[in-house]
Amino acid sequence: MTSKLLRFFIASVFAVSIGALAQSDGNAAALPSAPSSPVVAAAGGSKIGTINIEQAIFASNEGQRDFEVLGKKLEPKETELKGQKDEIDSLKKQLDTQGPKLNDDARGNLVKQIEDKQKRFERSAQDAREDMQAQQNEIAQRILQKMAPMLVKYAGDNGYGLILDTSNPWPNGPVVWNGPAVDITKIVVDSYNAQSGVPAPVRPATTTKPATGAPASRPAAKPQTTTPTTPK
Repeated sequence: MTSKLLRFFIASVFAVSIGALAQSDGNAAALPSAPSSPVVAAAGGSKIGTINIEQAIFASNEGQRDFEVLGKKLEPKETELKGQKDEIDSLKKQLDTQGPKLNDDARGNLVKQIEDKQKRFERSAQDAREDMQAQQNEIAQRILQKMAPMLVKYAGDNGYGLILDTSNPWPNGPVVWNGPAVDITKIVVDSYNAQSGVPAPVRPATTTKPATGAPASRPAAKPQTTTPTTPK
């Protein structure tokens, strides 16, 4: 799930979190001390770090759980849309094979039927995409509202003067390249998981394939960007 709306949520939630932290009594959940980083300009809050906020949201136990629930919730709609598309494809095939044999009225009726069904399908698909994105953004915003104060406090406690979000790859984002030594995504995810109390999702065991077959696999969380951030 990557969208302009999600990026707006990231920016707005962090702005609120920073303001709230400045007025807090310092009782926010603490993250572990940062490992030594080679990117250190000077003492007193001048370290530079990076975090992939979208990755952190998706990789958290809570995010994996809630996005999986959403995926299952949307399966009936996906099946419905597939049925509509299959019906349209079947009618198009019928037009290709039988069209030359049909009279003008029959051929015109078939063409109109295809056009009407195509328009309804496109409207339904667009509505489904917008509904999915809205629900994805609701999950992401809810997690980010709890994660952002942890990140802000972690930065202050560990001498960071600047943390850059690498969710938006270069050249659309500001980071051309970042190494693993300055990336704190995993630290934030691990700490968020510990605070949330949500257990890691239980994945079904994969079946071992014969040596001649393709290895079994399952979808994984979005990979963490530690190489040049060019286009997942």
